[in-house]
Amino acid sequence: MTDALTDSRFLQAVLVGLGIAAPVGPIGLLTIRRTLDGGMAAGLATGLGAACADAAYGALGAWGVQAAITWLVGARVPLALGGGALLLWLAWQTWRAPLATGAAPLPSGGDLLRHFGGTFALTLSNPATILSFIAVFGALAGAGGPPLSPTLMVLGVWLGSALWWLGLSWGVSRLRHALDDAWRRRINAASALLLAAFALWQWAQLGA
Repeated sequence: MTDALTDSRFLQAVLVGLGIAAPVGPIGLLTIRRTLDGGMAAGLATGLGAACADAAYGALGAWGVQAAITWLVGARVPLALGGGALLLWLAWQTWRAPLATGAAPLPSGGDLLRHFGGTFALTLSNPATILSFIAVFGALAGAGGPPLSPTLMVLGVWLGSALWWLGLSWGVSRLRHALDDAWRRRINAASALLLAAFALWQWAQLGA
């Protein structure tokens, strides 16, 4: 098992998960905002929802579940419409949310589960993501040497994604007390506008 975890293809799978999670998008914005308002636990729960969705798509790519892949690609329009609507709702909630005052309260289990589930659904609502996973896992499977098991491939993707969200939520939580109210209002406003822009861009792609 130790040898498998140090296999270069496992490390490549970790980098795949890290690379997919790292670009600043709607999940990154939500993670930053929830960390500022609710502390590291809220931000990490948000990011881990995306990490698990990435792992789910990675599993489809690794095991080649063709029926599920075909269904997801065919359901691109309703998934994109639902995901865009959710982004717009989140943008509205972010725009009108009051600033947190004082120390962030410890989020309840229900709050953490809601953060996790929301970003899990939001990440799954973009079926185009699976195409990149299929390409990446196809390349990893076609590499020379004995093949890495699909389980370890998926674990690598999840680990890479989870490491990114852990680092982001930790970093923002360390900086949150250095930001005054004016800066946090700007961050909330910018996040709301960018979330709305992501939603409109996702809908615009339907006609492409």
